[in-house]
Amino acid sequence: MMDDEEGIISFQAFNNPASNKKTYGSTNLMDTLEDLPPGIGQYDDFHTIDWLRDIARDRMRHRNIIKKKSEGIWEKIKSAHDAWSGWVCVLLVGIAAGLSAGFIDIGTTWMSDLKEGICLDAFWLNREQCCWLANDTTFDEAANCSQWYTYSKLFGITNSQGAGSYIVEYILYIIVALFMAGFAAMLVRVFAPYACGSGIPEIKTILSGFIIRGYLGKWTLMIKSVGMMLGVSAGLSLGKEGPFVHVACCCGNIFSYLFPKYGKNEAKKREILSAAAAAGVSVAFGAPVGGVLFSLEELSYYFPLKTMWRSFFCALAAAFVLRSMNPFGNDHLVMFYIDYNEPWYLQELAAFILIGALGGLYGTFFKKLNIMWCRYRKTSNLGKYPIVEVLVITFITALLSFPNQYTRMNSSELIRLLVNRCGPEDYRELCDYNRSITNVNVYGGSAVAGDGVIRAVWQLVLAFLFKGIITVFTFGLKVPCGLFIPSMAVGAIMGRIVGIGVEQLVVAYRDSWFFSNMCTAQEMCTVTPGLYAMVGAAAVLGGVTRMTVSLVVVMFELTGGLLYIVPMMAAVMTSKWVGDALGREGIYDAHIRLNGYPYLDSKEEFTHTTMAADVMRPRRNDPPLCVITQDSMTVEEIECILRETEHNGFPVVVSRESQYLVGFVLRRDLNIAITNARKIQDGIVSNSLVYFTSHTPPPSQGVMAPAPLKLRRILDMAPITITDQTPMETVVEMFRKLGLRQTLVTHNGRLLGIITKKDVLRHIAHFIPFFYNCNEDHIFLATLSPPLYLLNSLPNSLSFSLSQTLFRTVSPKLSSELSLPNSLQNCLSQTLFRTVSPKLSSELSLPNSLQNCLSQTLFRTVSPKLSLRSSQTLSLSLSLWNSLSNSLSLSQTLPPLSLSLWNSGTLPLSLELSLSLLIYAKICL
Repeated sequence: MMDDEEGIISFQAFNNPASNKKTYGSTNLMDTLEDLPPGIGQYDDFHTIDWLRDIARDRMRHRNIIKKKSEGIWEKIKSAHDAWSGWVCVLLVGIAAGLSAGFIDIGTTWMSDLKEGICLDAFWLNREQCCWLANDTTFDEAANCSQWYTYSKLFGITNSQGAGSYIVEYILYIIVALFMAGFAAMLVRVFAPYACGSGIPEIKTILSGFIIRGYLGKWTLMIKSVGMMLGVSAGLSLGKEGPFVHVACCCGNIFSYLFPKYGKNEAKKREILSAAAAAGVSVAFGAPVGGVLFSLEELSYYFPLKTMWRSFFCALAAAFVLRSMNPFGNDHLVMFYIDYNEPWYLQELAAFILIGALGGLYGTFFKKLNIMWCRYRKTSNLGKYPIVEVLVITFITALLSFPNQYTRMNSSELIRLLVNRCGPEDYRELCDYNRSITNVNVYGGSAVAGDGVIRAVWQLVLAFLFKGIITVFTFGLKVPCGLFIPSMAVGAIMGRIVGIGVEQLVVAYRDSWFFSNMCTAQEMCTVTPGLYAMVGAAAVLGGVTRMTVSLVVVMFELTGGLLYIVPMMAAVMTSKWVGDALGREGIYDAHIRLNGYPYLDSKEEFTHTTMAADVMRPRRNDPPLCVITQDSMTVEEIECILRETEHNGFPVVVSRESQYLVGFVLRRDLNIAITNARKIQDGIVSNSLVYFTSHTPPPSQGVMAPAPLKLRRILDMAPITITDQTPMETVVEMFRKLGLRQTLVTHNGRLLGIITKKDVLRHIAHFIPFFYNCNEDHIFLATLSPPLYLLNSLPNSLSFSLSQTLFRTVSPKLSSELSLPNSLQNCLSQTLFRTVSPKLSSELSLPNSLQNCLSQTLFRTVSPKLSLRSSQTLSLSLSLWNSLSNSLSLSQTLPPLSLSLWNSGTLPLSLELSLSLLIYAKICL
């Protein structure tokens, strides 16, 4: 906080800019905000930033620095600091992200082994390190070394293969998993609610210009880091790689405040966050280039060339720090680095394409079921007990995963096992082939599968079903949970199974001409099942997230398999094509839409021929637009407007009569300016006139008028404007490309209305195809079984679905099929459902206000569109509503609606579907 003297000086310059132009430069807000009261030019929580405004402010700040550069050595130092501050900031972010990832990887590996035992001589060592510490033994996967104590051995049970040992380890495995998961959920619930989930949907939304205070704070960083270790170590079907993006962005947000250039400018801060996101993927997968491409392809909304270079530098610094820490002890950044280079053959391309198609199918299946479950969690009592849900899912996961060796192990270890080839040191069932020991290159080719491989395949099938289903319920829990590794694990299992099948097919028909080039000799055929696991991991991850280029680059950096780029490209593209054919959204976009974030996707196309006048507010029959005049309103009148409205900004016009546009002022800036003026400037009272002009009229002689309040400095005198006949295609592109927060609609220079980003998002949602929405929102259930929805009791949470999900689908169909005007849509979505939804769960009697709305406003509009006879209109407006208001039995109301009254109407099929969704859709017509 500034002291009183500084505040007076600052506000005097703010209130009278003409008195000190040399010090403060231009008088436009778009120039600089450094001399204004604190808080002006900033944004409230859950608001959208104005990209053009912030970028223009930064350019003017940069011009001022360049202009002052010749004034002395100190100004040159400040200019140099401004030039290198971006590179220093991303360097610090990269170092912090690398250190965080290293500690999280080490902690996760150690805590994961705690479910099965402990190293008594050095408890801080994981199982592998503990066994290698002993000189008298070697480490194997059974953990039967003298230094590592399983819990059965700790309790004195010497027979490690007996039933008692198995039961003790089983029970303690579940108990430790429950403790870890419950502790993680409690930390999130108590200290940092924003630390739950993957974080990528929210990061995408934040990078698009949305403000979520606290989501990238220090508490979120700490709890996310600890919760990631606990959640993964508990054995839940989740990963830590996705949350690494959130952790890195937290580091980026914290370090950006060390540099006012980024800390005080939300648009510039997003350049640092884009670089931090690239660093997060870099440390998650050991893929610096893939991280930059991932940030460009999937996350960033504003990605200029300099941001790409800084992102690459940040990812490089993070990868270097992680490599120096060597968390896995294998001189690689990741756990599953392949060391083989067997060739692949053209005949295998069909199998790779099949894996890609299966990955796309699984991705769509997973997305739809996960969104259904998350929506149920939001709209039911289940969402009130997040810790209980975490414990239940953890108990089920631990109970079912322990008996199967492939579900018991960590997902990263499972992927490493599946993508590797079988060598002389492998004793697992997965490598139990009937090989000829006399062959010199016994492990260089394929062989007939033994009994162990057959048993392993059946276990992998069970693991595939278990992980594929349990991940649906795990992703979205109130613990830090990522989706990359679980999806890759499911894909690796599927790919390994397909690979073993192809391998045995080739071995069985090695003499066939079709496989002649794959079998160089009678005893030598080359098929690598680990390659299929790698391709399957990429295919499923692509089907779930719809990543393409960045995914391929991440995969070959992740595994080091540069030779296998073409198979991965074929599988990823097939996965995306199949997934897009069944639904274009990826899992992160679906969660953005589920949570209602104001994210305007630049990849979607908008081709409808509506005009700005159809979308702007106010609409027909709405109250007039709330405006402020440039020189005729008092402080009290403006404060009254601020109290009675919730708008984020107000157009400033010449007068209410002329409505000629002058500029636009933000609500936050107006509040802060008036509050500071009342505290600091003498003579400002409720009757003081507020001027948004550069000159004020001289006071009248002999009249003691209160001091005026000049607020021209907070006025944006160059707001983006369009005409009422601008096509919405153009408006949507403006919001996407320019990052607009709002645009004003004019006609011949006169203000008509305003279009905000929320209006654009709502308008785009109205034009999503009806069948697609039915599948996505599961409204098709209401169409298939309307009696269930109409006759059974409805939960309290349905009012949310009716007012947001259902009528976003129904109202655009009513508008497009019947050409209903905006006033009807407004009536449908606002007046009608605000009245009906509170009554929905308890009774079906319609209040008088609803009857009045429907019988007067709505039916006067609908009847000309449907060409109803006057007798029908009379029946609709009088008889129908009288019977509805006096009757609570839907079974008596439906037949007149569906049979008698509408027999003469000609309704399209899509409208009939809409009408069958809920009784209120029928009432509206």
